[in-house]
Amino acid sequence: MKIETPPTAKPYEKPAGERRGLLIVNTGDGKGKTTAAIGLAVRASGRGKSVRFFQFMKVESARFGEHRALAQLGLTLEGLGDGFSWKSHDLEHSAALAREGWARAAAAIASGAHFLVVLDEITYPLIYGWLDLQAVLEALRQRPPQVHVVVTGRRCPQELIDLADTVSEMRMVKHAFQAGIPAQQGIEH
Repeated sequence: MKIETPPTAKPYEKPAGERRGLLIVNTGDGKGKTTAAIGLAVRASGRGKSVRFFQFMKVESARFGEHRALAQLGLTLEGLGDGFSWKSHDLEHSAALAREGWARAAAAIASGAHFLVVLDEITYPLIYGWLDLQAVLEALRQRPPQVHVVVTGRRCPQELIDLADTVSEMRMVKHAFQAGIPAQQGIEH
């Protein structure tokens, strides 16, 4: 490890642009995409802002640790799907749930009533062809100017990356699952 000297001067100039709603993408094959979105939701909620959090692959009845903790803060993660595609008994039904979920999410975005709208794991219904990419892009372009949107999921379409204001790619360096360690409650991986 190389030791660094801490900066003694501010390393950037304060941006002079106008504040507006941002489109933020968390993508990549590493851990932390949803976790980062949850962090933004908590941050916004802590400032008294309205948040809607849609999970495109989770079932409506999901009660993972994040669901339980966020419920205590008054935040609900809304499951729109029926779980992992490989567990689905009917992929047409899975696609229909994604379309119904997108209609709800698009309405929430267009309403302008929410400071932050999270579209967790929406990249999967997009890359599976269950949602029309152009319709999603158009809804994001036309959103009210004060609405922030976070998109998460692996293999984010380039068109969505191009539209975004901020894109973070989580890169897997090493993963416990590859060493044969199963997912664990409270850490889920």
